[in-house]
Amino acid sequence: MKSWLKGLIGVFIAVLLLGVPLISSYNGLVTEESNVDVQWANVESKLQRRYDLIPNLVESVKGAMEQEQEVFGAIADARAKIGSAQTTEEQVAASNEMESALSRLLVIVENYPELKSNEQVTALMDELAGTENRISVERDRYNEAVQQYNNKVKRFPGSLMAGLFGFDEKSYFEAVSGAETAPSVDLNTDDE
Repeated sequence: MKSWLKGLIGVFIAVLLLGVPLISSYNGLVTEESNVDVQWANVESKLQRRYDLIPNLVESVKGAMEQEQEVFGAIADARAKIGSAQTTEEQVAASNEMESALSRLLVIVENYPELKSNEQVTALMDELAGTENRISVERDRYNEAVQQYNNKVKRFPGSLMAGLFGFDEKSYFEAVSGAETAPSVDLNTDDE
């Protein structure tokens, strides 16, 4: 009976020695995936802030800039896409479209001194600039969380647990193609 008990204790110790690292690895993956999800929620929160500010900015500027309807149309289209985006990839693409349209709007406002002197426009532009900074910070934090998570998914023994339990790599938030080039706006309305 003593040898039976020793055998059972030996099996228990072996299971414990193998099980603890596996459980720890699984829990680490769950934690890192949760961190990625929380950080994406922070990005979404800042995108929502921008989404809420846009109509106010557009209405404030619209009256003084009737000839710039193309920019307003692009902003409205991008805003609609953000509102209807279902996946992270769709939200990223819509956000990038919004950024492009806002960049063009910011260039236009810079070129219209009467808009820059309008207190309401100035206040909204400041809010928008602050929001864009917050979005940038949250995107960076999201990418850091994705990097940590992806490292756990790729490294041993996490890769075993990830494969066994279906933890897939996450996508980084990437800049839209051409983002490295500043937008240009042609304010010349002459058709010469």
